[in-house]
Formats: sequence, structure tokens, C-alpha cells
Amino acid sequence: MSARPTHPGLGAPLLALRRQLRALYFGEDRRAARFHLLLLGLDLAALGFFLLATFVEPTPALTAAEFALGLVLALEFVARALAERRPRRFLLSWQALADLLVIATLLIPAFAGQFAFLRVLRAVRILHSRVVLRRLERQLPALRTRRHAIQAALDLVVFVFVTSAVVYVQQQPVNPAIDDYLDALYFTVTALTTTGFGDIVPVGTTGRVLAVAVMIVGISLFIRLAQQLVRPPKVEYPCPRCGLRLHDPDAIHCKHCGTVLRIPTEGA
Repeated sequence: MSARPTHPGLGAPLLALRRQLRALYFGEDRRAARFHLLLLGLDLAALGFFLLATFVEPTPALTAAEFALGLVLALEFVARALAERRPRRFLLSWQALADLLVIATLLIPAFAGQFAFLRVLRAVRILHSRVVLRRLERQLPALRTRRHAIQAALDLVVFVFVTSAVVYVQQQPVNPAIDDYLDALYFTVTALTTTGFGDIVPVGTTGRVLAVAVMIVGISLFIRLAQQLVRPPKVEYPCPRCGLRLHDPDAIHCKHCGTVLRIPTEGA
């Protein structure tokens, strides 16, 4: 059997591009850290456009800006797929599906009409920020020492924004007190903190069930954040003997077994 023909002119540049992208997405140098901060900015921009769309009427300028942001996110999605060692596995993941839905709400004009409510999917883009911050932890010592507190805070923020989006979609058509996303965000926060001013109340059985879920899950996340804030910072470094993972930043010995630790540090 004859060997399959190769195309070095096409394969070599593609492999080089994938190596460069992999270094940006999964590297640990300063260039990768700056790239991750740029991705975080894109996530916030997508969320900002979602918030803006609930307050103003669509205009040609806003539509053009949304389309431009959609193109940038589409290019970033392709780059991320190329950076993955198993692109097919990535494309079948829930994260890829969520990102494709967000991109669709920015690029497809139909979402400005009868499907405008699906713009709420842009709020799920903030879920991608959790992945970006986990990668930044490897490069920024300040993030590593407060990793669990930052993760708890981010989980709470993600919950509030995504739940507010769900409240907006479910209640806005039937609840005259919820006119835009800010109203939904206000209701979510008052329900989460059990303040309950009473100026906005859920309508219907689904709304009440949603309010109960906000209170139960939200309070649990809020308590977890409070616990992480009052606890002293820890660094994650597995003890070579007993496997204990969390230690004081200046620990020399493992508190569990006394083994000498060599925790990497930036120095004073």
C-alpha cells in the first residue's frame, strides 16, 4: 500500500500555529498571563453588551458593535479549539456549546427580533472566566494564596449574574415590576440576602420556586465566601509524604507529618 500524500506546506504552518496558541492558552509565562487577562476582558465585554441591551433600544451602531464583538469571540473560539490537544473532544463539551450560543446571539440578526430573549445566554459567558482565572493562578502568586476565597467570590458572582438572567427571562413577560436586567438583579440580590423589601415579588408558581432556589443556593454560596474571607490564606502544595495539600504560605514543615516542605515562593 502506498503512503498517504503529505502536505508539508499546509501542515507545518498549522502545527506551528497550534503550538503558539497552546503556549498562550496553557503557558505560564508573562505573555500567557497578559493573554488570559485579555480573555477576561472579552468575557466582561460580552456581559456588558448583554446588560446594555436590556436598557436601550437596538440601534445600527449597537448592532454593529455587537457583530464586531461576535466576530472577535468567534475567532477566539476557533483559536481555543486549535490550542486544545483534542479539538473534537473540546467541541463536544458543554462549555463549547455555551460559547457557540453566545456567539450566535451576537452574529445572527434574528436574535434582535422575536428571539431577543435568547440574548440572556450571553450571561453564561461569565462561566468562562472561572477557567481563565484558574489559569492565571499558576502565574500570579497573589491569586494562589487567596485561591479559595477568589473562587468562592467568583462562584457567587456567577450565580448572581446567571440567576438574574434567568429571573429576567422568566419574569419580565409576566411581572410588571421587572422591566430590565437591573430589576432582575435587584430582586436576586434582595432574595439572596433575605432582605425582601417587597417592592418586587415573583409572579406565578415558577417565580416563587425560583425565589426559593435563589435563597437556598445563594445563601450557601454567601456563607462559603464569608468562611473563606475570615480564614487565613493557604497555599496548595501537596506534602510528598502524607499528601496534605493546604499549608501556610511561609510553612517550612508539614503540620500533619512534619516533613520538610519546599514550597515555591517569590521571596520578600
